[in-house]
Amino acid sequence: MVRAIRGAIQVDSDDRDAIIEGTTELVATLMERNQLTTDDVISVLFTATPDLTSEFPALAARKLGFHEVPLICCTEIDVPGALPRVVRLMAHVETDKPRSEIQHVYLRGAVALRQDIAQ
Repeated sequence: MVRAIRGAIQVDSDDRDAIIEGTTELVATLMERNQLTTDDVISVLFTATPDLTSEFPALAARKLGFHEVPLICCTEIDVPGALPRVVRLMAHVETDKPRSEIQHVYLRGAVALRQDIAQ
């Protein structure tokens, strides 16, 4: 079955290292919690809030071995009052898990975005 898994992390600053480190933590945690390998991943969409411009979040996934996986980065809508410095992702994966067992991952300050599904 194909499933979509959501996740987000708030990073400390608009700094290349902060974006790579935060995105690495997000992707690695999502993969671990859902017991996935890169072969299970169909594609990943990354978004970043408009205040993050120092690096593409997808670079972190490439460094984790996502060489054969299609990745794309987009800028989020600049909504007044939105949580700053957030990288989000939606991963499309192949898994036998039912939707009820999928673990969506919201880390650091991004937990506030989806307390209803954050693990």
